[in-house]
Amino acid sequence: MNFESKKIIFLGTPEVAVSVLNTLLDAGYEVPLVITSPDRPTGRKQVLTPTPVKKFAESKGLKIYQPEKLGDEALEEIQKSGAELGIVVAYGHIIPQKIIDSLPKGFLNIHYSLLPEFRGASPVEQAILSGQKETGTSIQKLIFKLDAGPIVAEEKFTLDNQITTPELKKKLTQISSELLIKILPEYLEGKVELKDQDESKATHCKKILKSDGEINLSDPEGEKWKKYRAYFGWPGIFYFDAEGKRVKITEAVFENDKFIIKKIIPEGKKEISL
Repeated sequence: MNFESKKIIFLGTPEVAVSVLNTLLDAGYEVPLVITSPDRPTGRKQVLTPTPVKKFAESKGLKIYQPEKLGDEALEEIQKSGAELGIVVAYGHIIPQKIIDSLPKGFLNIHYSLLPEFRGASPVEQAILSGQKETGTSIQKLIFKLDAGPIVAEEKFTLDNQITTPELKKKLTQISSELLIKILPEYLEGKVELKDQDESKATHCKKILKSDGEINLSDPEGEKWKKYRAYFGWPGIFYFDAEGKRVKITEAVFENDKFIIKKIIPEGKKEISL
């Protein structure tokens, strides 16, 4: 592989993307440009906060670009980078066709499902909510249709009924990083056979809203447990008590086919154990 073919630009925003970027750098790939979302106000005080990818890229002295959308200026920045390939991990913005076509080897996107299953914004949560026994990660060549590009590589992962979304994302990130490094040399040399997705088997998942975490205490025990695991961390799960006040469930277990609540935060109060 020549030096030029080791130049890869990276597009990503949240914490899960940081691990993949770090793995690329550790493997010796040069990253001449990192594209991430603009800084956003966060928290009660709405402090302007950089993305996790920006923080990491700054620590490594990488060039950072934060457009609101990928337009002509972004195209120029990408072409100036001299990269052969782009890697996309949870970037969170639409990538136009002219950007997709701008690099010799195109863009590879990491998606946390066995495509064409669970295309969209919440594949990890949906795998848990659906009671899947197996999920995995797919590396696809990006096209201008959501998660519909041909598959470059994939790896399966067996699920148990205890794993939560943060745990599963961490595991799939590790698997994805290792798989990417494994297939990149052959991909860059044009030796990987791409596999088209079967459109007839495609399923989709939506962006999660805070309201999705609502449960009723009368819901089936297994359904409450799946929601607890899927929405653990964010948005979390909650119910409304007899007075109509919101009660957040912060800790629960599943024993003898029963969903047992251990800790809650009643609206306007501190966390209590039950």
